[in-house]
Amino acid sequence: MSEASRSDELERWRLPLSSARAEPAQKEAKGFWHRRAKPVRTEPELRPMPARPIEVVAPPTAKPVKESAKSKRLPASRRSLWQSPLTRRILVLNIMALLVPVLGLLYLPTYRDSLLQSELELLKTEGSLFSGALAASGVVTGPLGEEKMVPETSRQTIRRLVDVSKTRARLFTPDGTMVADSFLLSGPGGIVTITPLPPLDPNESLVWKWVAGAYDWVFDRLPSSRVLQPYQEAAVQNAADYQEVVKAMDGEAMTFVRDAGKGKMILSAAVPVQRYRQVLGALLLTKPGDDIEATLRDTRLTILGVSGIALGVTILLSLYLASTIALPIHRLADAADRVRRDKGRQKTIPDLSARGDEIGDLSGALRDMTEAVWRRMDAIEGFAADVAHEIKNPLTSLRSAVETVARVEDPQQQKKLMSIILDDVQRLDRLISDISDASRIDAEMSRVEAAPVKLRDLVLAVADVYTATGREDAPEIKTLLPDGDTLSVLGTESRLGQVVRNLVANAISFSPPHGAIVLAARRVARQVVLTVEDEGPGIPPDKLNAIFERFYSERPRGEKFGTHSGLGLSISKQIVEAYGGTLRADNRTDGQGRVCGARFTVTLLVA
Repeated sequence: MSEASRSDELERWRLPLSSARAEPAQKEAKGFWHRRAKPVRTEPELRPMPARPIEVVAPPTAKPVKESAKSKRLPASRRSLWQSPLTRRILVLNIMALLVPVLGLLYLPTYRDSLLQSELELLKTEGSLFSGALAASGVVTGPLGEEKMVPETSRQTIRRLVDVSKTRARLFTPDGTMVADSFLLSGPGGIVTITPLPPLDPNESLVWKWVAGAYDWVFDRLPSSRVLQPYQEAAVQNAADYQEVVKAMDGEAMTFVRDAGKGKMILSAAVPVQRYRQVLGALLLTKPGDDIEATLRDTRLTILGVSGIALGVTILLSLYLASTIALPIHRLADAADRVRRDKGRQKTIPDLSARGDEIGDLSGALRDMTEAVWRRMDAIEGFAADVAHEIKNPLTSLRSAVETVARVEDPQQQKKLMSIILDDVQRLDRLISDISDASRIDAEMSRVEAAPVKLRDLVLAVADVYTATGREDAPEIKTLLPDGDTLSVLGTESRLGQVVRNLVANAISFSPPHGAIVLAARRVARQVVLTVEDEGPGIPPDKLNAIFERFYSERPRGEKFGTHSGLGLSISKQIVEAYGGTLRADNRTDGQGRVCGARFTVTLLVA
């Protein structure tokens, strides 16, 4: 029975009842309305109550709602670049990458050792020249042919030599007595100590003095990598006080480095004073390591200056890099927040795909995700509207039948109405089951991972079930499957089985008695193609796509109304597309171009 015929029959039964409704006196005589009337309620007598004090209870003070971390996040337009954790991380990493080699260069141990070794070699060479001059001018031969130094001549020679080199020279005799010191000058008033002063630099500015002082203060407090023997001078100096002098007395030149305190060094070189290989004394040359420290300081300050420039450039480049990364990400986050909060769809994600980098890819992905969410919302709204429309029809019919059956006294008419009610309830049950199945598919597809499914075994199992449970006039189900190939595809067995069952059930409903349904599958490249063909009337050409829409039902003539919900093919297409496949429909034709049946083609990916 069609929907129109059901409505006409219900209207015919309603007409006499509506006319009878105009005669309440007659129905009242029958007691009809008295049975449905409700008793009238009488109000109880009101009595005065004793007065009671009224307590006014103040409403509880609402606790302030704490803002979530997301609501506290400032938008990109109000957030400075320094407030970005990403900016700070980029700055820290780049500055650390610069500081590591700079600190290594400031340490300069190899460069310091090479300077020190050069100064010691130079001092040793200078001592050899001085000792040669002393051996030539300050040594005399005695009456017995013995060689000895003349102290006064040696002191004058040493004084003339160190006037040029600015090095302190001390001369020791073989018995260890110091006979000459270039820092001690003998005169009419006694002995005068000479202390050389550092040269004045007229171009030295206050800024440079401040920088040099800060440098000395910092590096004087850094631990030294070398442990040096402290430099000490006795009131009466002797050759035994200096081990390099003792070594020189044995005829070997030796250098030594001592700690003068406050990060200063004293360099010394002792060479023997010989004549004809006879050691007549030892010459000790000493000088402070100020030149080495000055060279190291100049080098380090140059490195610091270059490093400061490099640091400034690094900070600027880091800020530029952070601005090209953090700010676009902030813009995307703010746009996503606006899309989430605002009503309507006027807010969109900014398109940054022209950047051609990962942020551009993120922008495109967010835009696609937003579009997908909006499409999903449209689909949900459309699905809800379709569900409401489809459920409203049987509910309207059911309501009309229920209202009518209460007023009909004819048993035959009551029986017909009860059958209509039963059909509508079954139709509602079928609709709700199919709607629940359709709404679960998306969630299930997102949770369950696709796995290899043997399509050959699945097709054979469905064909065996329908063959075993079919009626006598049911169509014959044939299978055309390749031998030795399991036809493994990606999916889940339960859902792919549902697709095959829906297609076979649809083919059975349109096939003539004792017809044939052919299930064929084959492998084509990286896909498996499954076809289901029947010998029914085919599909109207303008409905080849419409049959996959929700609640669309194009049923054969004579089929009982409400048997199908119109969701089977829609669910099948949804399942197949969820696994990356396709489902389409077309008509089979004979040699003369006449339609001889329908064909459904399923394409799935090979596992």
